[in-house]
Amino acid sequence: MKTKTLNSLTKKIGVAFFALIIAFTVDSCATKAMFLTSSVVPAAQGSVKVKKDKNKNYAIKIYIYNLAQVERLQPPAQTYVIWMNTNDGKTRNIGCLDSNKGTFSKNLRASLKTVTSFKPIKIFITAENTDNMTYPSGQVVLTTNNF
Repeated sequence: MKTKTLNSLTKKIGVAFFALIIAFTVDSCATKAMFLTSSVVPAAQGSVKVKKDKNKNYAIKIYIYNLAQVERLQPPAQTYVIWMNTNDGKTRNIGCLDSNKGTFSKNLRASLKTVTSFKPIKIFITAENTDNMTYPSGQVVLTTNNF
């Protein structure tokens, strides 16, 4: 009888320890979000990974494929601009994708890696006529849900 109780107690402690390890591991991992299906460019797909680094900044990695060249949109534009909504309630321009050069034009693939001190809540991409926008004014092409 004592052996069964001891084995049961040992199993419970093991399960609790394992759950604790997983909880700490999940907290330190990157957050990943998929871009939602777009009505503007339905074939486009991609993901966003956000990870807090040792300096308490947020490393953002964006991967996109099957995104049409920006000139082919209706209405046409000059560039794709990537935006993030932050935890302080602001929208910030974090970069742009150039659809005219390199791999993007051949394979319809693009990526962006950047670091910010602001915590991202949502990432979205617009088609704009210039890349130095301070606020989105163009058509929203892709978006994520809130993280």
